[in-house]
Amino acid sequence: MTETPLTCDVAVVGFGPVGQLLSLLLARAGHDVVVLERWPAPYDLPRAVHFDHEIGRIFQAAGIGESIQAVTDPVPDHYEWRNADGEALVRIDWSGTGPCGWPTANFFSQPDLEAVLSAAALLEPGVTLHRGRTVVDLSETDDHVLLTTRTEDGAEQTVRARYVIGADGANSFVRSRMRSTVTDLGFFYDWLIVDALPHEQDTWSPMNWQLCDPARPTTIVSGGPGRRRWEFMRLPGESVEELNTPGKAWELLAPWGRTPDNTRIERHTVYTFQARWVDRWREGRLLLAGDAAHQMPPFAGQGMCSGLRDAMNLTWKLDHVLRGISHPDLLDTYTTERSDHVQHAISMSMALGQVICVLDPAQAAERDARMIATGADPALALPPMPPPVLGDGVLQHEPDGSRSPAVGHLTPQYRLTHRGRTALLDELTGGGFTVLTDGPGPLDALDEADRDLLHRLGATLVPLYDADTPDAPADGYLDVDGAYLPHLREHHHAAAVVRPDFYLYGAATDPAGLHHLLDQLREGLHHRSPLTAAATATIR
Repeated sequence: MTETPLTCDVAVVGFGPVGQLLSLLLARAGHDVVVLERWPAPYDLPRAVHFDHEIGRIFQAAGIGESIQAVTDPVPDHYEWRNADGEALVRIDWSGTGPCGWPTANFFSQPDLEAVLSAAALLEPGVTLHRGRTVVDLSETDDHVLLTTRTEDGAEQTVRARYVIGADGANSFVRSRMRSTVTDLGFFYDWLIVDALPHEQDTWSPMNWQLCDPARPTTIVSGGPGRRRWEFMRLPGESVEELNTPGKAWELLAPWGRTPDNTRIERHTVYTFQARWVDRWREGRLLLAGDAAHQMPPFAGQGMCSGLRDAMNLTWKLDHVLRGISHPDLLDTYTTERSDHVQHAISMSMALGQVICVLDPAQAAERDARMIATGADPALALPPMPPPVLGDGVLQHEPDGSRSPAVGHLTPQYRLTHRGRTALLDELTGGGFTVLTDGPGPLDALDEADRDLLHRLGATLVPLYDADTPDAPADGYLDVDGAYLPHLREHHHAAAVVRPDFYLYGAATDPAGLHHLLDQLREGLHHRSPLTAAATATIR
């Protein structure tokens, strides 16, 4: 039996953290979203446990910052790697506030985090969730995708969507219907993951650390408030089957003082860490996000983080396309930008893993001596890595195609005072495109076309003033922490344009440069005329 078809702007396949965030952000932008989730109930056991300051800023932008903070443990100290003798090999400072105005590192239990995301998404009138529905077929036309879903009892329903996003994990159905190839780096390690609930809440110092012992590399980290996680590497000659048993889990926990008398094992499972990505994340009206597009080892804690960055990048671009502001070709920049960025995360995770997963005692001794000699300084002890930066896309470029070093990098979020209120930048602007300027002067060069573009983008103009400026206008922004203006002036920038996903689009050295910067932004967005946009927006 086939039920009445559903119609929506976007169908999201999968309702894990990435699908939840996509649904929430798209609905907040005014779009109708149908979510198709094959499991009838939320998964109630831990998986991901870490997010960084940038992801905290994304949660803030989604309107759930305070709710997320209530279910997370910010890290108060450093992440330390030790050798078998307990000597520090490296100390990575995870304490304090990161550049995005959130704690540098945060730990959580995924069911708690998903409960916050899911509740917020389902409060949006534009989100409709269908659990227990597996997508079994899809067909694409010039203006929509038709999905066929099926319940366990065989009832079928079709969904007609303008776009489909596969956030359906490593075994993605949506990806299976795309022609894109996969790059696999052949990095495979099996680890037993043991999530535990200690009966008494001890103070773990450091909160998170790595035992680099060739006899059994082991990870000991927070699993969120009240929880701990141990990860044990599978050794040569040890089968997955013999490793993945309750008895083996308790045997491996015993040296850490964990017994059934003081701890409850919440989950134990063996994961195979992999390093791979899909080469093209968009094909027509089909798009991929999260594990459907990439997988990486967990050593840098960037797996879920990368998926949530996908959601932030894709949402603002898809919003522009759905509203007819931009041509659908804008969506091609989703792959080019995010693929380069995620490959950096994968490379970093692999590099850390290759340091941690050493089983040969002689090689481990050589590693230990080298790292201890650096004083446990991560800048010297760990392999050098280039900074994370977006690939080519909606970014300022020079006439020869080159880019300024700062373009495509994550921008910081500092406090400002505006109309008597002091808060972080995004809280004052509401997010979206933001134009930061050194005073009002650079804005004087904007012509009618520039202002029309900024209006249609929903951009916020932020003329910055020094904190002690006595005659700053009410609509100005005081740089109360002395953070933004010194940076702009150090780099001789009169203005900077920040994208909705917090990455730097580009900067200008003078007012005329800002005018040219916006001209290039208009072109990069595949901007359409108001008449064309209005006509396109009515097509369903």
